[in-house]
Amino acid sequence: MTQDNKKNDQSYSEAPQLPLAELMKIRADKVRELRQKNINAYPYRYERTHVVQQALENFDQLAEKETVIRMAGRIMLKRKMGKSFFAHIQDSSGQIQIYLKLDVVGQEQFDLFNTLDLGDIIGCEGSLFVTKTGERTLRVSTFELLTKALHPLPDKHAGLTDKEQRYRRRYADLIVNPEVRETFVKRTKIIKAIRDFLDNEGFLEVETPILQPIYGGGNARPFQTHYMRLDRDMYLRIADELYLKRLIIGGYEKVWEYCKDFRNEGMDRLHNPEFSMIEMYWAYADYKDLAALFERLLRDVVHTIHGTYKIPYGDHEIDFEPPFRWVTMLGSIKEQTGIDFSEMSCEEAKKAAADIDIEGEELINWGKVIAAVWEAKVEPTLIQPTFIVDFPVEISPLAKKHRDNPRLTERFELFIANLEMGNAFSELNDPVDQLERFRQQGKALEAGDEEAQILDDDFVTALSYGMPPTAGIGFGIDRLVMLLTNQHSIRDVLFFPAMKELGDGSVPVSQILSKICEDKEL
Repeated sequence: MTQDNKKNDQSYSEAPQLPLAELMKIRADKVRELRQKNINAYPYRYERTHVVQQALENFDQLAEKETVIRMAGRIMLKRKMGKSFFAHIQDSSGQIQIYLKLDVVGQEQFDLFNTLDLGDIIGCEGSLFVTKTGERTLRVSTFELLTKALHPLPDKHAGLTDKEQRYRRRYADLIVNPEVRETFVKRTKIIKAIRDFLDNEGFLEVETPILQPIYGGGNARPFQTHYMRLDRDMYLRIADELYLKRLIIGGYEKVWEYCKDFRNEGMDRLHNPEFSMIEMYWAYADYKDLAALFERLLRDVVHTIHGTYKIPYGDHEIDFEPPFRWVTMLGSIKEQTGIDFSEMSCEEAKKAAADIDIEGEELINWGKVIAAVWEAKVEPTLIQPTFIVDFPVEISPLAKKHRDNPRLTERFELFIANLEMGNAFSELNDPVDQLERFRQQGKALEAGDEEAQILDDDFVTALSYGMPPTAGIGFGIDRLVMLLTNQHSIRDVLFFPAMKELGDGSVPVSQILSKICEDKEL
C-alpha cells in the first residue's frame, strides 16, 4: 500500500486523537448537512436478503450466479483507493469486505460514502466476487445510510484495554470484540441445553415471586424496599427455595425455575449482587439421587456446548467424563490437615482450628468452625469435579438431618476448578424440626450473624400440610458460564455487571450532545 493510501485507511483501532466533544460535533454537523440534502440519517427499516454468515456460507453459489443480495452492517474499516473504496461491514454474524467503485455507484453515492465514519451503519446491495488477494467481497451497486453514529468507536489498543470501561460500556465492547459476543451466545446455548435436559427429565418450569414479604431459602443479606400500597417492607428474593417447596407440597413432583436472585453483599470476581440461578426440586428423591441427576446434566451440557467432556479452564483441563468424586466435608478436612473434628465439642474444635491459624469471632458454633477450616484448607485444592457432602446442621438450616449422624445434614456442594457449582439437600420436611431450625437461626441473627434466616411462618404452615421426601438444588448460571467459556470473572459473563460510580470528572456524553444541540438542532 502506498503512503497516500495509508493516509486514507481508517479502522476502529486507529481513531483520530481529538477531543470527544470535537469528534462528536464533526459528526453532528454531517447529520445537518445530510438533512439539507434531504437524506435521512435515521431511516425506519432496511430489507436484507442475507446476513454476513449466510452470504459467506453460500458464497460460491451466490458468486457464480451473480445473485443480487442485500446486507447491512456497521462500518468497521474504510479505505479509499483513488476512485474506489474498500470497507468492512459487521453484523451480528460476522464481517465481510465491501467494494464501491465510482463508475458503478455514481458520483452522488461515492461522495456520500466518502463522508461516512467508522461506526456508521449502512445497507448494501450488490453481488459477490473474490478480489485478486483472495478476499471474498461484496461489489456494491447501491447503498443506503441507515444510522449515523455520533460517538466514535473506541480505540481498540487504548480505549478497550481498561476492563472497567468495557464493563461500563458493554455496547461498545460488543461492537469491537467479537469474542465477547461469542461468550454471550454460548451463555444462551448453555441455558437452552439445561432447559432441554430438564424438559426431557419431566421437570416443569415455573415462576415464583421476586418481590417477597419474607426473604429466605439462603443465608444472605437482602435488598429491602417498601410497598406503598400495602404500607409494608418487602425484599428482593435471595433464593427461590421456599416458594418452590410450596409447589411440591401442592402436588407438583418435579419443578424448576430459571431465576434472578439478589443479595446485598460485596462484589468480586465470583459475586454480583444480581445473579442468575436455577433451582429445582424433586419429590420422592434424596440428595444422592439428585447428585446423580446433576452430574448427568452437567456432562450433557458440557458435551452439547463443546463436543467433548474435557475443557480448559485457566491452567487446568477439567474432565467431566469420569464419575465425580464423592467425599464428606469432615473426611476432606482430615485428608488435608490430619485432624478429625467429628467427635469434638465446639470448644475443642475452636482450639484445634486455632492450632492451624483459623480463628474469629464468627465461629460461634461447631458447624461454623468446621466450615471455616474447610474453606481455608480444602476448598483451594478442589480442581476436578468433586461433591463435598454431609455438612454440619448449624450451617444447613433447610436440610434434613443425616440418617446416620444427627450432627450432620444430607447436603452436598459440587466444586469444579475451585468454584462452587451447586448446593443441594435432602430437604427438611418435618415442620417441628424446621421451626426449631428457624429459631436457632434467629439466635444467630441476634448474635450478629447478618446472613442468618428469619422465621417464615407461612412456610412452616405449608410444611404442616405435609411435604413428601424431596431433594432440591440451586446452582449458579453465571459461574457455570464462566467455567464453560474459560472466563475468570463473573463480570465477563454478565452483560451489565454492577459497577461503582465513576468519580473521574469526565463529561457525560449527554452534556456534549446538549451543547451541540444548543448550537443547532440535530
